[in-house]
Amino acid sequence: MKKYLWGVDLGGTKIEGVVMNAETNEILIRKRIPTEADSGYQHIISQIKKLIDLLIAETNIQPNRIGFSTPGTLDPTLQTMKNCNTTCMNGEPMKRDIEIALGIPIEMANDANCFALAEATMGIVPEKAPNAQVIFGVILGTGVGGGVVVNGKVIGGRHGIGGEWGHNVSEENGEPCYCGKAGCNEKVFAGPALEKYYSKISGENRKLKEIYERHLAGTDAHATATMKRLVKSLGKALHYVVNVIDPDVIVFGGGVSNIDLVYTEAKAELENWIFNNRKVETLFLRPKLGDSAGVFGAIELVR
Repeated sequence: MKKYLWGVDLGGTKIEGVVMNAETNEILIRKRIPTEADSGYQHIISQIKKLIDLLIAETNIQPNRIGFSTPGTLDPTLQTMKNCNTTCMNGEPMKRDIEIALGIPIEMANDANCFALAEATMGIVPEKAPNAQVIFGVILGTGVGGGVVVNGKVIGGRHGIGGEWGHNVSEENGEPCYCGKAGCNEKVFAGPALEKYYSKISGENRKLKEIYERHLAGTDAHATATMKRLVKSLGKALHYVVNVIDPDVIVFGGGVSNIDLVYTEAKAELENWIFNNRKVETLFLRPKLGDSAGVFGAIELVR
């Protein structure tokens, strides 16, 4: 009898569900519906139920457990959501409410943890570093996030914030952050932060891709200054992580990770900071799974 794994990627704009053959990793079905978060928390729960009902109807398979990738963290003590950019989820007992709605147990982890877990188990890490034990997954996009995976398991932590380096302060008296602090990594080298820095020093508004292209062309000193800011701040920020968990692999995702300097000059900058007496051996890898990492990570939570 075939066994199937169920995973859901719960995003701010869409909810994606996948049913996968547990032995072959073949996707039986993939379906997306809108989250419609503007309609409130209870409506999100009803949309999740709607999606699962659609998957059951089309496959004639009943799930007995489902993994969820979420845009925030379930507090292990309070059992309520926190740090969600879909803010109506914050403070809500989402795991309990989904389990009541579906009538089955679920597993949850935030999207950065699911990204790290997916790349560590189904993605680029088995391909490039099959013996890796410690993986740090980095999201460099509109925000900055991270997840730690050790021997195939997510390290959630006592407060459920394992890997949340995006809100480490790297620039004293820097830009204020929604978390209440200022100068967080997210406000220094996330995509919007870099675009804002460029605008501040140049007086012009440009997208990060164009800023990078102008740096490569050597035609814009402000673009080059922005890329230097990325390299230096990212390399320095990563050294805190490397000094603490010394990962075998760091795998990057998000729009900023498309910039080649992340894998060359930022890695070289890291060497200036870590407590080490030789070249950095940590592998810096590009992701393999793309937008599917969240839902595949959710599946891995219940494998």
